[in-house]
Amino acid sequence: MSAETEFDVVIAGCGLVGASMALALRHRLRHNDLRIAVADRQAFDPQQTVYAQFPDQFDARVSALTLSSQQLLSELDVWNAATAMRVSPYQDMLVWDGEGTGSIQFSASEVAQSQLGTIAENSVVLTALTNQLNAERDIVKLMPFTIESVQRADHQQVLLTAADGQQCRTKLLIGADGANSRVRELMNFTTREWDYQHTAIVTTVRTELPHGHTAYQRFMATGPLAFLPLCQTESDEQKFCSIVWSCVPERAEELMTLSDEEFRLQLGRAFEHKLGMIEWCDKRMQLPLRQRHATEYYRDSVVLIGDAAHTIHPLAGQGVNLGLLDVEVLAEELSNGVKAGRQINDPILLSRYQRKRRGHNLGMMWLMEGFKHLFAQQAPPIQWLRNAGLSAVDNMAVIKNQLARRAIGLD
Repeated sequence: MSAETEFDVVIAGCGLVGASMALALRHRLRHNDLRIAVADRQAFDPQQTVYAQFPDQFDARVSALTLSSQQLLSELDVWNAATAMRVSPYQDMLVWDGEGTGSIQFSASEVAQSQLGTIAENSVVLTALTNQLNAERDIVKLMPFTIESVQRADHQQVLLTAADGQQCRTKLLIGADGANSRVRELMNFTTREWDYQHTAIVTTVRTELPHGHTAYQRFMATGPLAFLPLCQTESDEQKFCSIVWSCVPERAEELMTLSDEEFRLQLGRAFEHKLGMIEWCDKRMQLPLRQRHATEYYRDSVVLIGDAAHTIHPLAGQGVNLGLLDVEVLAEELSNGVKAGRQINDPILLSRYQRKRRGHNLGMMWLMEGFKHLFAQQAPPIQWLRNAGLSAVDNMAVIKNQLARRAIGLD
């Protein structure tokens, strides 16, 4: 092994969470001699993101970024670049029970904020991250590097071997390689997982009426439907939305086989025509939904973050936010530890990260699971309680504002 193949930290995965992790470590340990590398099976090319190739087209995959996520990206010198491309802040959110009359509306003004969050296309944020990563010459890009094996080299290092025979050693391996994490699989992390029995259909639509920077979510027995506002420019007509329609697999298959015209009609009915007719829809994608949670977030000198550690139902748009919170906490614990003279792979540092994040992530997962089951119930008493509860909370300013502050990352 040479100096070019020995690292202090290797981050597996150059997606939103992995790229953020690399930048966060470099940002916090700028004056430290740590060697950091990012490994990914795709070649590193900032010009190959969806946005870079098709800047006039909306990406079907979006995230509802909280204020805390935006703050982290700002610290990494990424957020301004993303907003210069295209993001869509929203000031209001309307949630209602499609099987009754209960509803609740949140407003940024009620919590003294300019926005509740921002809908950002994943490819826009990834473009900003990869451009910043490209500017960081001290971060080594091991790309392409398809991890084939992870082995303990000695008590201090892990040996990574790629499918093409490349090898490198690292003191700490951070698995940020997504829901189907190869690192998690190779290291035999135990997970608890179950199928949601839901499939999410995602696409972009244009509506008859402007969305007014409002996010909408309707809960139905077959699953939730979200309309998330998109903006091309500050002066556009506000008629584009990203939709996430989660439903039982049989219903999803039926919707995927419809013509665009019939799909738009059924989508409009499911949305109760809150924004008038659905005038256009882009190509539809379907994503099977599965919940997964690693029972431990670290083992030896390997630690998991983001979807590699936990995946949840997208009904609240919290997946990427949870991953960025992982980045924030892990970067803080590692940087504080290194500055205090500890090794980057010290199990004390990794256990602190696990303690701070595992309970929070698990709580969010159970909350989403509870919402899913609550709104799937068809028994009249449950429906009545659901609707009464939504309407009651909507009239309780203190409780509603506390929920809003927690949801947008202020508390």
